[in-house]
Amino acid sequence: MNFLDLVKWRHSVRSYESRPIEQSKLDYIMECVRMAPSAVNFQPWKFAIVTEKHKLDALKAVYPREWIRNVPCIIVACADHEVSWHRNSDGKDHADIDVAIAVEHLCLAATEQGLGTCWVCNFDTLLCKQVLTLSENLEPVVLIPIGYATSEEIPEKKRKSMEDIILV
Repeated sequence: MNFLDLVKWRHSVRSYESRPIEQSKLDYIMECVRMAPSAVNFQPWKFAIVTEKHKLDALKAVYPREWIRNVPCIIVACADHEVSWHRNSDGKDHADIDVAIAVEHLCLAATEQGLGTCWVCNFDTLLCKQVLTLSENLEPVVLIPIGYATSEEIPEKKRKSMEDIILV
């Protein structure tokens, strides 16, 4: 599959089978994440891969939606603001940008492996830090539920036209 087909195939999945993900697939996906670029190559990220039922159930409480109940794995992407690069001219912290790049590598690699994902940014970050016992310098940025989708149907993507996104 070419890259454009892969990008078109990736979509937000909100209905998962409860079957576990093969460790070889998780390993492959995380190797793709590890290879993601970051500002000044600082790689200011840590990832919690949560599959153990007790911890997974506790983590699902940070985003209590019905659709997330069956997911067999949630990967929590965290930014480490102590090691992220800050732009000299204005001090802009690039941690969120770097984490976003790595997470999209994760989502595309998962899609390639036949798995579904969904970006979840609207969650209780304080509870998430408690559930994962994160250190003070780690900020949970995004939850990525990951697993086998219950449907192979790909929803139509609504995107702006090329003219609307290119500056002239």
